Amino acid sequence: MRVLTWNLYHGRAVPPAGRDLLADYAAALAGWAWDVALLQEVPPWWPPALGAAAGASARTALTSRNCGLPVRRALARRWPDLLKSNGGGANAILVRGAPPVEHRRATLRRLPERRVVQAVRLADGTWVANLHAQVHSERRAQADLAKAARAVTAWAGPGPAGPAPPIVLGGDTNTRRPAAPGFAVAGGHDVDFVLARGLTAPARPEILQRGPLSDHAPVVVALHRPAEAS
Repeated sequence: MRVLTWNLYHGRAVPPAGRDLLADYAAALAGWAWDVALLQEVPPWWPPALGAAAGASARTALTSRNCGLPVRRALARRWPDLLKSNGGGANAILVRGAPPVEHRRATLRRLPERRVVQAVRLADGTWVANLHAQVHSERRAQADLAKAARAVTAWAGPGPAGPAPPIVLGGDTNTRRPAAPGFAVAGGHDVDFVLARGLTAPARPEILQRGPLSDHAPVVVALHRPAEAS
């Protein structure tokens, strides 16, 4: 399973493009090889369009600055570089192939701003979770990561028969040393990481070329069950 994690910078570019970039982001995601995409700082109205362009199912979890969203949306579509994060925020999980059979979310913190973890259960029983941890604080980022790990571990449960199901936990961790009990770091770049339980990453992560889109590089980690990697 190829897992992509990417912070979309609220749909903006570096340097600023001065226009709506939905079509550009959709084309980029559609052109890359991945099975599950974990996206952060997504304009809340983008996930269905991103999923449709990439041939994927989309699940959305709102984060912060979403009061009066219709007004924010109208302004952000016209002046994205002026509104920045005030255009509204969301996390999103895109899944190619069979749609997820379950979607859950939990609030990690409300202050200084709302952060959430969302997770989907795939058709094969694997759980994949997405988070954007608190920025500018190593302590808070690690706390968000630990709380997210506990939440998805509880959702996954022990498994109906046999070993516990595999879990993927990824996203913008806002730390260069992510750690969560029961999980191993499978790969990452800067602060964007994929952690896993019951899955391994035999190869190094791929850092994709995205041109001026976002201030984060997209990262792809190929995960395997231990028997598949041997």
